[in-house]
Amino acid sequence: MWKCASFEFDDRMPVIMGILNVTPDSFSDGGRHNEAEAAIAHARTMLQEGAHIIDVGGESTRPGSDEVSVEEELARTVEVVRVLAAEGVCVSIDTRHAEVARACVEAGASIINDVSGFRDHAMVEVAASCDAGLVVMHMKGEPKTMQKSPVYDDVVAEVRDYLRDQAKMLEAAGVAPERICIDPGPGFGKTPAQTLEVVRNFHEFVRLGYPVMCAVSRKSFIGWAYNIDVADQRDEASAKEALMACELGATVVRVHNVALTRKVLADLRPLVVLGLGSNIALVGNDGEEQQGKIAQLNEAIMQLCSVPDSQIVDISSFYGSEPAYYEDQEEFVNAIVLMRCGVPPRELLNYLHAIENSLGRVRTIENGPRTCDIDIEDYQMYVVDSEELTLPHPRTLERDFVVKPLSELRPNFVFADGKRLTDEYVTYGKAWTL
Repeated sequence: MWKCASFEFDDRMPVIMGILNVTPDSFSDGGRHNEAEAAIAHARTMLQEGAHIIDVGGESTRPGSDEVSVEEELARTVEVVRVLAAEGVCVSIDTRHAEVARACVEAGASIINDVSGFRDHAMVEVAASCDAGLVVMHMKGEPKTMQKSPVYDDVVAEVRDYLRDQAKMLEAAGVAPERICIDPGPGFGKTPAQTLEVVRNFHEFVRLGYPVMCAVSRKSFIGWAYNIDVADQRDEASAKEALMACELGATVVRVHNVALTRKVLADLRPLVVLGLGSNIALVGNDGEEQQGKIAQLNEAIMQLCSVPDSQIVDISSFYGSEPAYYEDQEEFVNAIVLMRCGVPPRELLNYLHAIENSLGRVRTIENGPRTCDIDIEDYQMYVVDSEELTLPHPRTLERDFVVKPLSELRPNFVFADGKRLTDEYVTYGKAWTL
């Protein structure tokens, strides 16, 4: 759950944040809602269309924009925040100024969305003094100059590490981790190519264990990638990008066009957790037993790519593990694969058995040696208990060779039955990173 004052959001399903720019100069809709009455009316429309949060911004942070005085930003935002909060709306204040954040929280805002990533100590003090949710964004430089030849050695790793460090800094200042959401900052101090690399790797940010925001709506990289020059004509492409981000694990979607985005996100496929294991290496692997087992799992992963209406979104490291249950056998190599899947669980099970069989799986001994084993550990939205299939897998949390690699990918994972990932119940199959 992402906790934002009195609001809580389940991060297993997309949370839509409607953008409300109370400014005359925002890049795509400046001046449309810069009067309080018009802004409040537009917020109500977005709520009717399915927005869960309204993000109020009183300063344009488009590339090259000038900083707005605190007094002007307060004049634009506080009354809008106060009216919407009084109506029971979860309001976010989009600001990089501590005075504005504090005033808006006092007026009822439940989220502080800081494009500068809480680099200002005064903003950290505001965050620590309240119970609002926080959005920590990455931005290289300042809006005025951020697009002047930004350079990275590895843009994904550098953005990820920055967000990790800022989130940990907030925790050290007394902020509960469940209040923190991270935003890789598409288009902020990044070229279009760098931004595209960031958004195609959202799963890397999800691995940090915080809800991840997808804030790509109408941005210039979409114009660059889809050849759409006019900002407010990028809504369909923006919604498609949001869907791809959510399939990779993004949780909060910040958008201009709420209705269209909600319609496109209805196609989000359930997340499936697959546990893979092998402790028999087939002949032909140059005598390297461990590498042979890894080769078996890699072949299984390649075959998973052919499962219809499915897509692999992340793969853990390979882990060695002690045999479990039936101990008189060789050590295993294990991994976790995360998939988005439109194939129902029992049909998916048939595909998995076919892959196992193609790799020489033998089932003469229960929990015995195998060239390849693929278990459905969890299939979001499905809780099943039948002779053929039980979901979530009843032994998942007692198996170290499942818990460790899943923790690498989704540290705070919640199963379809509401149970949380923990090593508290681990009993079998001690695992280690290879």
